[in-house]
Amino acid sequence: METATANFEPLGTSSKRFARRLLIIGENRLELLLVEVQEERERLLHAFLLGLGMAAFGLLAGLTLTAAIVVGLWACSPVIVLLTLTGLYGVAGAWLARRLTVRLRDWQTLSASLDQLRKDRACLEGTLE
Repeated sequence: METATANFEPLGTSSKRFARRLLIIGENRLELLLVEVQEERERLLHAFLLGLGMAAFGLLAGLTLTAAIVVGLWACSPVIVLLTLTGLYGVAGAWLARRLTVRLRDWQTLSASLDQLRKDRACLEGTLE
């Protein structure tokens, strides 16, 4: 009876050790995920506030510049001046929309956590096989 119990002790200790390591890895990955979520939230808020300020002051500058150009060139041809400015603003808006689309397409959320979880899965698959 003692030999049967003695054979299972190393198996039990290695199982406990494996379970403990698995829990430690899970805890580390959860902490990494929480840190990345916090960083993403702060980065998104910062980008939103910067974009809002940029839009507000850009609008004010654009209105002022438009008024100055229209007043300055009113004697030549008011319709051509307004159509030219409209075309320029339209091109600028389309360019900004294109840049935003590219940036949103390339956005990677929580990339470090996902890479680490893939590495962990590959390591566990190699260990269990």
